[in-house]
Amino acid sequence: MTTSALYDIFLEHPLISTDTRKITSGSLFFALKGDKFDANTFAQQAIAAGAAYAVIDNPAYQTSEKCILVDDVLMTLQDLARYHRSQLGIPVIGLTGTNGKTTTKELINAVLSQRFKTLATQGNLNNHIGVPLTILSIDDSHEMAVIEMGANHQKEIELLCTIAQPSHGLITNVGKAHLEGFGGFEGVKKGKGELYNYLKANRDILFINGDDPELQQMKNERDIEGAISYGSHYNFDFVSGAITGNSPFLSLEWQRYNSTESQQLDTQVTGAYNFYNALAAICIGAYFGLTDEEIKTGVEGYQPKNNRSQIVQTATNTLICDYYNANPSSMAVAIENIGKMDAGKKVLILGDMFELGDESEEEHAAVIKKAMETDADERIFIGKDFYEAKATMVHGPWSIDKKTAYYPTAEDAIAALKAHPIKNATVLIKGSRGMALERLVELF
Repeated sequence: MTTSALYDIFLEHPLISTDTRKITSGSLFFALKGDKFDANTFAQQAIAAGAAYAVIDNPAYQTSEKCILVDDVLMTLQDLARYHRSQLGIPVIGLTGTNGKTTTKELINAVLSQRFKTLATQGNLNNHIGVPLTILSIDDSHEMAVIEMGANHQKEIELLCTIAQPSHGLITNVGKAHLEGFGGFEGVKKGKGELYNYLKANRDILFINGDDPELQQMKNERDIEGAISYGSHYNFDFVSGAITGNSPFLSLEWQRYNSTESQQLDTQVTGAYNFYNALAAICIGAYFGLTDEEIKTGVEGYQPKNNRSQIVQTATNTLICDYYNANPSSMAVAIENIGKMDAGKKVLILGDMFELGDESEEEHAAVIKKAMETDADERIFIGKDFYEAKATMVHGPWSIDKKTAYYPTAEDAIAALKAHPIKNATVLIKGSRGMALERLVELF
């Protein structure tokens, strides 16, 4: 079946299902394969549950006319999304980056939604499956789309760009994450830079942090002209701003390049590192013609609920819950942020960072050193990588007179915290998703 023919069916049944446990009546079921499953085997179950058709790639399961046989289900899903995107005449903002992708996406969505019917990536649907699913959820009512694109190896952003076909783009930053898959920091820059390559080739609009030298270098290497910039340099960028407070919530002021009046914003996110994420949303809102009041309502109304820079107030502690993910770059700025906060007692609880390959020991040791040199009253490191890295740190000057503990597992840390609870403190909890540090929250 051709893509255009399948698209005609999609227009009649514009809901996509990939999980038989969540079948929507009249939807198209795509039988995707995983490492441990083959959804071809569930095709009939999907149809029985209400799916109009099942798209399969194993002829053994073509048991009725409702089973559409294709060469490769995943490629068919991606091709269908590309075709659908080509029929849309709306702005699509594609964004990627090492840190801050999701928060920036949510802030942009919060701002643009003040005027436009906007669709944004839901949850973590930012990969080779999630992006096509997101694109296929755009309908005629939508006026804007904000598509988050994640990657852990070369050519992945390139692929996602061919699907999302962004008319506007943004890289939040480039840092040390997924080093194993990308092949080091230069590999990260190359991989994330695939978005710049696409924007350059298609003469699309680039939004860029004018204060970030790595992003500026990447832009200049590709000879991209006319980028819309934001940053801290007044009367230079499209919008500019400055932090006015951050204990614990971020406050900032900003102004348009053609205005002499600054605007004050009080956000519900924490972390000086979120300044540029908020400024990106402000810049994009201003570019698309939103008023100062619409931008203010959007930014101030956004409240994180995804364990990314999320403030949780308990009976005795203020928690900075930032344990959705972690890498050396995001660890560094999170540690710096709590070090600068105005708080009576500060505690760092840091969990292992994953996917660092051969650089894991060095990067974990660097985080330990950073934490030791930061203004904090107590430091707790959790996980085998931190536990092993501590051996390289014991002879440094930062190991003297510091209240520090290392635990090889989260279970060990939980037992210790139950025996010696922390009270009346501002506590940063940060680690890679696989550490499941949310288990610690109930202890505070």
